[in-house]
Amino acid sequence: MSLTSYTKPNAWLALENGLVLAGRSVGAAGEKGGDVIFNTAMTGYQEILTDPSYFGQVVVMTSTQIGNYGAANEDDESEKAWAEAFVVKEMSSIHSNHRASSSLPDWLKQRGVVAIEGVDTRRLTKIIRTEGCLRAIVSTVDSDPKSLVAKARAVPATDQRDLASMVTCAKPYDWKEGYQDSYPALQEAQRIPAGKRLRCVAFDFGAKRNIFRSLVHSGFDLTVVPAATSASDILGMDPQAIFLSNGPGDPAAVTSAIKSVSGLVGKKPIFGICLGHQILSLVLGAKTHKMPFGHHGANHPVRDITTGRVEITSQNHSYAVDPASLGKDLELTHINLNDQTVEGFRHKRWPIFCVQYHPEAAPGPLDSAHLFDRFRELVGAR
Repeated sequence: MSLTSYTKPNAWLALENGLVLAGRSVGAAGEKGGDVIFNTAMTGYQEILTDPSYFGQVVVMTSTQIGNYGAANEDDESEKAWAEAFVVKEMSSIHSNHRASSSLPDWLKQRGVVAIEGVDTRRLTKIIRTEGCLRAIVSTVDSDPKSLVAKARAVPATDQRDLASMVTCAKPYDWKEGYQDSYPALQEAQRIPAGKRLRCVAFDFGAKRNIFRSLVHSGFDLTVVPAATSASDILGMDPQAIFLSNGPGDPAAVTSAIKSVSGLVGKKPIFGICLGHQILSLVLGAKTHKMPFGHHGANHPVRDITTGRVEITSQNHSYAVDPASLGKDLELTHINLNDQTVEGFRHKRWPIFCVQYHPEAAPGPLDSAHLFDRFRELVGAR
């Protein structure tokens, strides 16, 4: 512990099960709550905090030291920080990175993220693994244990809430940005000329920027639309492909998107990621369920059943597809090697496939990037 840590203001974390932990504030002042989850990634904290899929959640990092490379503006995955609160064992007192625009504590304060350090994150992780998803509150303004626990119990859970409608874009727009020249794949893949690019409409359920960059890099011209956009409006844009993005919360609650996608299956090639994968499963007759503590991290091994290849993947989801509910028209293509949960499937007759994990992230580092090229080949073949 550094001497400067003693000058940090106090902060408290409370769980709905009655546990209250004291620590130090390393972010914005205030009070925020949500479902508490743990993330096993050692890096990528800025991408995690700006991923809209974390809306409604308090994020606990299992890595013991966070913040040692600061924050760089170009690493944001969206226009703001979406996580409700941030919990770490130790926030690095200094940062070392030539790309950094600020320290992580300063970035957290600028983005309004309530954050706490100095708590036993290993203990919290074990509690979540044992008791499942719990609601939590992080506060810099309330030190009363009874009050904090009562507030944690009053926090709305993510179940049966359409969170995608709260994080989606307000109106359609075109996305043209690809990867920077430093991106490794640019050295391996040929740029797609303008005459051979394909028109794609992407649903924004809480999309990450790197997903859009990956699609652009693979040869798509993107129009991004809000989550509730109707099938007729999308077909009126005459796209050659449909993409369903990641997003937060309970897929069964995103009823407008389920209705829209129902009007698109069988008419256009479709690729879905994360929440998009779950919405496709519901549209195609499968079922989803809430997991005990979900998958959140950058080290999940997934087997591609079609090739036998194992990929190290980045994941963030609290819901999963029930494998027993996959009908005769759906073929399981990917499986999680930790717990055997469904990680992907494809339709046997229609040009549709999807994965639960995030191929645009880089834990492998590029193990799963080929899926965007697979999508382009699927569309191009038609």
